[in-house]
Amino acid sequence: MQVHTTAIENGVFHDRFGKRGSDFSPNGMPSRSIPFSISGAPAGTQSYAVVLDDKDAVTAVGFVWIHWLIADLTATSVPENDSIAAQGYTQGANSWASVLGELSIAEASAYGGMTPPNCPHRYDLTVYALDTQLNLPQGFRYNDLHYAMQGHILATASVTGTYSD
Repeated sequence: MQVHTTAIENGVFHDRFGKRGSDFSPNGMPSRSIPFSISGAPAGTQSYAVVLDDKDAVTAVGFVWIHWLIADLTATSVPENDSIAAQGYTQGANSWASVLGELSIAEASAYGGMTPPNCPHRYDLTVYALDTQLNLPQGFRYNDLHYAMQGHILATASVTGTYSD
């Protein structure tokens, strides 16, 4: 299985998907979500789960920052800026709903773009092919997704890009 995105060029995410973009939620969170497509999923795939995270955030905030969580995606492509409408999938709460992000679960249940504070960070978009629908509620947290996927992952694929401070 592979995941592809036009959001990354020469290993770097385009400015518009983070703090140098022009699309923000009312609370200041970068909101223009990245497009991606999935190919080569194994037989038996019923849905996809998606995680966009920043493991380099540990150097700035002490934990992995979650930028986007998706469950129960059945389409093999998600267009740019689709998080606003989120048709056909459920979104979980990103780390903007943490002590450091200070948004509510509802406000952070969408794409929350890249804002590295201290140096260039690497961002991993990981797609999981699942043999079931997870039926998680809007606003689920990463741990809810992690445990719901156990025993249901058929394949994973990821792509990594950087975004600078």
